[in-house]
Amino acid sequence: MSDLYEINSSQVAMERSQNPAIRRYAAMLIKHHQMTTASTMAAAKKAGMSPAKPMLDPGASASVRELQTVAVANFDRTYLAQQVPAHQAALDLHMSYGRDGDQPALRASAKKAVPIVKQHLAAAEKTKDGGMAGNHGM
Repeated sequence: MSDLYEINSSQVAMERSQNPAIRRYAAMLIKHHQMTTASTMAAAKKAGMSPAKPMLDPGASASVRELQTVAVANFDRTYLAQQVPAHQAALDLHMSYGRDGDQPALRASAKKAVPIVKQHLAAAEKTKDGGMAGNHGM
């Protein structure tokens, strides 16, 4: 589900942001989260599970709606403000399951995702702290 939120929110960023740094970040998230979803689904099937198609929970749906409706002038700041806690939560989940998960294939998939999520979190924090969110000339 966290991958789906990242993909959906980043698709909105590709449509609404005029900032090339934000658009590059969003494109990276879409690509990487599509890959981690495929990896997780394959791991679940390997573990004998029949995973349901991911769906957004009400909070994630509300966050995507906020991105669709926020004023363009505030879009980049809002997008990054959502990405930092979303990636921190995803990192906590992957690290926890990678350490303590009960399914070996899913545990391996979670461990494999940790460096990717760390990269996304660091990039979001750097972009947010670097003021790129308000700099449309980049």
